[in-house]
Amino acid sequence: MSGFVEKPEPVQVPGLVHLHTGKVRDLYRNEAGDLVMVASDRISAYDWVLPTEIPGKGRVLTQLSLWWFDLLADLIPNHVLSTELPEGAPADWEGRTTICRSLRMVPVECVARGYLTGSGLAEYERDRTVCGLALPEGLVDGSELPAPIFTPATKAAVGDHDENVSYEEAARQVGADTAARLRQTTLAVYSRAREVARERGIILADTKFEFGFLETGGEGASGGGDEGGNDLVGDRDLVLADEVLTPDSSRFWPADQWEPGRAQPSFDKQFVRDWLTSPASGWDRHGEQPPPELPAEIVERTAAKYVEAFERLTGTAWS
Repeated sequence: MSGFVEKPEPVQVPGLVHLHTGKVRDLYRNEAGDLVMVASDRISAYDWVLPTEIPGKGRVLTQLSLWWFDLLADLIPNHVLSTELPEGAPADWEGRTTICRSLRMVPVECVARGYLTGSGLAEYERDRTVCGLALPEGLVDGSELPAPIFTPATKAAVGDHDENVSYEEAARQVGADTAARLRQTTLAVYSRAREVARERGIILADTKFEFGFLETGGEGASGGGDEGGNDLVGDRDLVLADEVLTPDSSRFWPADQWEPGRAQPSFDKQFVRDWLTSPASGWDRHGEQPPPELPAEIVERTAAKYVEAFERLTGTAWS
């Protein structure tokens, strides 16, 4: 079993139409046809959206994404139009709301990996490949790869696993030209971000991006791409969307603690995962019962990690 322990009811705001409740973000459309994205404080682990929130997490994710969007603007345009709070929206939306262009979303997640870990490690240990890409012998958990690799994945519904796919399968889904463009852009953005993080004492092990196309010939739409391998490029511009380079979408490791051959400490929900799988939680992640509430100490330590990631990357004190 998986999904929401208790799915929240969407906030009703005059002039906004609720479109979707995701693991973290709620999506609305305003009267101008733009998307309104609100990052909640929800946190997920092991395919469950947990019953306990992490105070301030949605604001950290939003503000860090905005910082990265500005930093990467010379490489790729992004979907942000405004951060102005919609009229009639609750005060709690302040700092966690983004008004975005409506795009035709590419139906694959674009993952860049510079280090071996996670699902990539599991495949490597079995086949010496990651998403079908052959890698050299002798790599271990946390090893730096000879060069960053592009490993696309299909985007799953809430409660399901994203599924790694080969580059050839991604090209079949979106077309050869689009796939090549996604790979090139993903690796360029990752390389820039990796250098920025490295200067701040942080390793960007891997990250995932979502892209869409701004359709100049007609009205844009959020959702899946063309079927049957039809190419998506046409007269449309590639745009970086959703969140970018946050602890929810990336693995950030402290460089001074990096030690290949073991799991690395990270700036994310590591405390949550560790507690859920510990005897203290009393929860069986493979059973049918939903996960329990998080203890206050785990909530506080996780919130502090998100803030630390923001402050170390941006060089700005969180307030």
